[in-house]
Amino acid sequence: MARIKGVDLPNDKQVEIALTSIYGIGRQLSKQILKAADVEANKKARDLDNDEQARIRDEISKHLVEGDLRREISMNIKTKMEINSYEGSRHKKGLPVRGQRTSRNARTRKGKGKTVANKKK
Repeated sequence: MARIKGVDLPNDKQVEIALTSIYGIGRQLSKQILKAADVEANKKARDLDNDEQARIRDEISKHLVEGDLRREISMNIKTKMEINSYEGSRHKKGLPVRGQRTSRNARTRKGKGKTVANKKK
């Protein structure tokens, strides 16, 4: 089982898909990493030898992924909250940040819906 950046890659998947289990790596970045590391994209993760794993690790270390990326994102959010920007104030209140409507949906951030008393039809 290949372990990269503290994440176990799923053995039964192709390497291109398996790399997307690492936070911060999507399909496009996965393709770029495999091309730069000179590894076949449709090879299964369990078939990688140590040399190929090392090349993939070297390429991934050039990108911001996993803990470092999570830390940077949370720091950006904290900065917005500290400077009282519009986005920061929405984060503080637990409301949608990117312009979504709140009258109809957004229950995952606002909580359980409130019932309106005696609404006649």
